[in-house]
Amino acid sequence: MLISFCRSRCCALVCILLLGCVLLSGCIKLGPEFERPKMSVPDNWQNNHPMAGKRVDFREWWRSFNDPILDRLITIAYEQNLNLQVAALRIIEARAQLGIAKGMLFPQKQQFGTDLFYNKLSENMPNINRYSFGTFDVGFDTLWEMDIWGKYRRAIESGKANLDATTLSYDDLLVSLTAEVAATYIQIRTLQQRLFLANNNAGIQAKSLKISQALLRNSLGTNLDVQQAEALLHGTKAMIASLETGLRQTRNALSVLLGLPPIDISGLLGKDISVPNAGGEITAGIPADMLRRRPDIRREELKAAAQCAMIGIAEADLYPRLSLQGSVGIASSSANGMDIFDVLGAQTLVGKFGPTVSWPILQYGRLKNNVRIQDAKFEQLLIGYKESVLRALREVEDAMIGYHKAKEQVLELQQGVDASQRAVNLSLLHYRNGIEDYTRVLNSQQSLVQQQDRLTSAQGDAARNAIALYKAMGGGWEIRLGKELIPPGIKSDMIKRTDWGKMLD
Repeated sequence: MLISFCRSRCCALVCILLLGCVLLSGCIKLGPEFERPKMSVPDNWQNNHPMAGKRVDFREWWRSFNDPILDRLITIAYEQNLNLQVAALRIIEARAQLGIAKGMLFPQKQQFGTDLFYNKLSENMPNINRYSFGTFDVGFDTLWEMDIWGKYRRAIESGKANLDATTLSYDDLLVSLTAEVAATYIQIRTLQQRLFLANNNAGIQAKSLKISQALLRNSLGTNLDVQQAEALLHGTKAMIASLETGLRQTRNALSVLLGLPPIDISGLLGKDISVPNAGGEITAGIPADMLRRRPDIRREELKAAAQCAMIGIAEADLYPRLSLQGSVGIASSSANGMDIFDVLGAQTLVGKFGPTVSWPILQYGRLKNNVRIQDAKFEQLLIGYKESVLRALREVEDAMIGYHKAKEQVLELQQGVDASQRAVNLSLLHYRNGIEDYTRVLNSQQSLVQQQDRLTSAQGDAARNAIALYKAMGGGWEIRLGKELIPPGIKSDMIKRTDWGKMLD
C-alpha cells in the first residue's frame, strides 16, 4: 500500500512539473526583442530642392518615357530574366526553412522499428535448461524537447524575418532589373542616334571631299584642302566603326537581361531610334518616404531582426533542457527457437514515459562565446543598415543633381548644334564662291560633328539619370504584385519531382 502511495505521489509531482514547464514554455523567450534602428535623416534634399512638378507613380515609372517598346522590354525581362527566377526560388527555399523551424516545436525524434531475433546459448553454460529461443519486438519511440526558454520560438522569428528579407531581396533585384533594362535600352537608342548622325556627317564630308578635289583639278584649290577633307572623313568612319561595336555589344547585354541568347533583337526594338525623354520634373518626395519604399533598406532591417533572434537561440543553450521521452510497443518470445508463429503468438504490451533533463555544464565557455558571436553579428547588421541608409541618400542626391544638370546641358548643346549647322552652311557657301579657304569649312564641320555627338550623349545622360533617380527612390518592384513568382514551366517541373503542397502558390 505504501509503495502504491509513493508511486501515485511521484506521478502527481511529475505531472505538476510537466504542466509547469508547458506553461513556462509559452511565456519565456530569452534574448533581446528587436527594435528598428533609429537613425536621423534630413527633412529634405540638399538646397531644399523639392523637385517640384507633376508627381510620377514610382510603381511603373518607366511609363513616364511614353515608349511602348520600353514597356514591352521590361515586361519580357520580368517574365524571363534568369537571375530573377533564381531569386524567386530562394523565396521558396526560405519558406521551406521556416517550415523546418516551425516543426521543431513538436516532437523532434520519432522512430518506428521492429526486431526479430534468434538467440542460442552455449551448451557449456551451467544451469541452462533451454539452449535457444526467439524474440520479436515492434514499437514506436518519440522525444519532445520542450521550448521552455523560447529557443524554437526564436528560431521561428528568425525564419519569418529571413523569409521576408529574402522576398525583399527579390524586390530589390526587380528594382535593379527594371532600371538596368531601361538604361540599356536608352544606351542603345543613344548609340543608334549617334551612329545616324555620324553617317550623315560622313555623307556631308564625302561631298566636301569631292568639292575640294574638283577645285584642285580646276586649279582653284590646294592639295592641302583635299588631304584635310580626306582625314576628316576617315576619322568619322573610324568613329562609326566604334559606335557599331558598342551598339552590337549593348544589344547583346539587353538580350541576356531579357533571358535570351545574344541574338538580333531588331524586331523588338522597332525602327524609331530617337532617345526617349523622361518628360517633366520628377517629384522625389522626402527622404523618409524613400527609406520606407526601398526594398534593400527594409531587407537590411529584417536581416538584423533575424540575427537578433539568433541571440536568444544561443542563450537558450546555456540553460537546462527538458525533454519528454516515451515509447510503446509489443514484445513476445518463444522457447522453441525460430518458430515464427510461436514467437508472434504470445504478445505483451510494453511502454515507458518520463522526463529527461540535460544541462551542458562542462561547456568551457563554448556556449557563452557563441552568444557573444551572435551579438557581434547582430551589431554588424545594425551598422550595415545605417550604411545602406547613407548609401541610398547619396544615390538619390547624385541622380538628382545629374538629372538636372544633364537637362541644362541638353539645352545649351542644342543651341550650339543649331549655331554649328548654320556655320557649316555659310562656310560651304563661301568656299564655293572663293570667299573663304577650306580651313573654315573643315573647322565648322568638325565643330558640328562634335556638338551633335555631345548633344545626343547628353540626352542619353539625362534619361539615364532619370532612371537612376527612379531606381534610387526604390520604384518598380510593385510589378510583381498579384502575379506568380515562379514561371509555370519551372513550377510544373518542381511539382513533378517533389511534393511541394501549397508552398509554390
